[in-house]
Amino acid sequence: MKEKIQEALTGIDIRFDEALKKYTYTKVGGAADYLAFPRNQLELEKIVRFANKHKIPYKVLGNASNIIVRDGGIRGFVIMFDRLNLVTVNGYVIEAEAGANLIETTKIAKFHSLTGFEFACGIPGSVGGAVFMNAGAYGGEIAHILLSVKVLSKEGVKKTIQASELNFGYRSSVIQENGFIVVSAKFALAPGDFNQIDNEMKRLTHLRQLKQPLEYPSCGSVFKRPPGYYAGQLIMEAGLKGHRIGGVEVSKKHAGFMVNVLDGTAKDYEDLIHYVINRVKENSGVTLEPEVRIIGEKETIMEDL
Repeated sequence: MKEKIQEALTGIDIRFDEALKKYTYTKVGGAADYLAFPRNQLELEKIVRFANKHKIPYKVLGNASNIIVRDGGIRGFVIMFDRLNLVTVNGYVIEAEAGANLIETTKIAKFHSLTGFEFACGIPGSVGGAVFMNAGAYGGEIAHILLSVKVLSKEGVKKTIQASELNFGYRSSVIQENGFIVVSAKFALAPGDFNQIDNEMKRLTHLRQLKQPLEYPSCGSVFKRPPGYYAGQLIMEAGLKGHRIGGVEVSKKHAGFMVNVLDGTAKDYEDLIHYVINRVKENSGVTLEPEVRIIGEKETIMEDL
């Protein structure tokens, strides 16, 4: 298959049996069979068509922020969107390709004195990932400003979907249900005052730096916010701040985060997540639901015969 891929997808950056922990925000994850970095939408379409033709599974990681890749890696194609990062401004509308860095996109909005995107100025990850999960912070979310999104269906068909059709919920959208690949998104913003926008972004960035453990690899916020509660508060009340399994621990800075402090593995993350869920349930009666996506295969450990 390697020869077929090299022949059919010549010119596209594809790396074989590549360790994903080099690219994930958690710094964990086994190897991808074929790790692809399309430079444009045409290359993306070629990869998807090839995968469908040869019945090879594929998965889009965007820029691998709010995700845990298991230690056994991922079979088939893994598609990273780092190079699909064009951002354009047309009046009060910003269009960004799915691989565009979300924080950098908010800075472009500020440069053009466009308001509405300030809430996302501290959210790590890509535009595509933010649309996929309806990312939000400080009272704002992607659903509030999204105009439309271009997607690629599982069959490789391009279509444009209006925001009103995406059935957005808390950290959810119809894109998750249908397996669409976000290619680009348009955001409808409003004219604003540059200094006011700049001051608000500085304020939110400062809050993030104070509260979040940015000095360690992590998968971002681990759990969804339970109705009427805050996940971090429940975890802290259960006495789990600083609790460690393997090389991964509940952040001492913010209990809603788990950080890789000592060469942790995906199994360490998963074990700690399950432990926290059980302990919080025992302590408060609330069942936490993970926000982070856990994908890939568990590592197979060969036992001596």
